[in-house]
This record gives sequence, C-alpha cells and structure tokens, in this order.
Amino acid sequence: MFTTTTLIFSSVMFVASITPESKPFEENYAVNIEMWWRELPFIDRIHAAADAGFKHIEFWPWQGKDIDAIANACEERGIEVAQFTAWGFTPGLNNPKNHEKFAEEIKKSCAIAKRLKCKRMTVVGGNDQPDMTQKVMHQNIIDGLTSVKPIVEEAGIMLILEPMNIRVDHKGHCLYGSEDAVRICREVDSPMIKINWDLYHMQISEGDLCGRLRDGIDQIGYIQVADHPGRHEPGTGEIYYPRVYQELKQLGYTGPIGLECSPADSEKKAIQRLHQQE
Repeated sequence: MFTTTTLIFSSVMFVASITPESKPFEENYAVNIEMWWRELPFIDRIHAAADAGFKHIEFWPWQGKDIDAIANACEERGIEVAQFTAWGFTPGLNNPKNHEKFAEEIKKSCAIAKRLKCKRMTVVGGNDQPDMTQKVMHQNIIDGLTSVKPIVEEAGIMLILEPMNIRVDHKGHCLYGSEDAVRICREVDSPMIKINWDLYHMQISEGDLCGRLRDGIDQIGYIQVADHPGRHEPGTGEIYYPRVYQELKQLGYTGPIGLECSPADSEKKAIQRLHQQE
C-alpha cells in the first residue's frame, strides 16, 4: 500500500542518494578530462565525469584518441563534448607558411567535431616567430583565420582562438590578454570565429576580469576557468568567481564553462569547492 510514510521514506532515500560529489551543478561546467582523473584510462574519465554530475567535457588534441569510443561513451552517459583543440602551439598559425596545413587540419577537425556532436574547436595563435614583429604575427593570425571562414561557417563549427599568458605559463607566446584577441576576431568578422576566453590567463595578463568581459562580450565564444596561483579549481586562489559568474549571467553568456584546471587536492574535494563557489 502507498502511504504518506512510503512517500517520505522514498524522498529521504532519493535525497540521500545525491552525494555532494554527484549533485547537479548550478554552473554549466565542462570538465577538462586531460587534467582530471589522470590516473584513469581516457574513456573511463568520461564515465567519471558523468558520475560526478558533469554534463560536458573538454579535451586537448583529438589526434591519437579513439574518437568512436569517445562518441559512444558520451552518448551512453548523456555527455556533450564542449570543445577540443584543433590547432595547437606548433606549427604557428602566426606564420603564413603554415596556413595551407592549418586549413587542411581545420577540415579534418570539423569532421571529428561532427562525429562528436561538438560545437567548438580551440585554435592557438603560436609562439613568437624569428624576425617577425608582434603586429606582423597578429596579422598572420587574422589572415589564417580569414582563410578558413568558409570552412567553419559551412560546417557550423565555431573556432575559438585562445590567448595565453606569458608571465607564468607560456613565455614566448605571441597572443596574450583580451585586447588583441578581440581586435583580431572583430577584424576576421565571423560568427564562427570567436575567443576561448580563459579567465585564468586573463587574470595573470590583465586583471579587471568583469570589465574586460564587458568590453569583449561580443567576441566571446567560450569561457574557461582556473584559479590563480596554481591553476587549480575556483576557490583555491585570488579570484572571486561568484562575482565573475554573476557578470557572465548579466552579459547573457549561457554556454559551457570549461574547467581547464587541475584539482588542488582530489577530484572529490575539487567538486566540493566548485559547489561552494556557486
């Protein structure tokens, strides 16, 4: 017989089954499975992400990975691939001799993105090139991105250009901070070429996180987070992420937020900190 007592017991059991490590997140996080659960085989990390309550994942280059296995695991667990890396630091997008290869890789990566039902792919500007000024390198990035506009627009896959920081992680990289990235993407002028706005890099390069977000919101295609110092999860460093999340909501950003950070302690503790920041 179904009684009030039965209903109360069932409710208690349901609530008890939602642990702090598996309850839904208020923020639309995409956990980076290159940096989380590193002791697990790659496909098992997708299952770990789902078990922890994440709805999105991200990862670095697709080359060398079992794409069918990734697609199958994501479909099985209801996980979406938010983004992956289509073009990394080398060879540099900031050198025109690499633009033909860049276009070829973007075509291949669009096919991979469609297999994974992924909407975004990260590209990197490149490290400093010998005998090239920063102005010339940035123009080369504009030219390279412009050359693949028809490819990504036809595919409906967004390229997201990621500025780095040169103070801590990527000394010798040609693109850092938001101003140049915003200018580059505005000049390219495509709805399918925007910025991977990593707030960890932005904090180190320029600070004023909320003000810079307001300045560049029209060119933001994706958000990534980590705290500083340490590049660990929000809540471990100097950035007050609840205020930044509030700003993003006010600006109308509704996309995933990539957790490109390594847990400071364990994944379990990192998840608890994430909930505390919401």
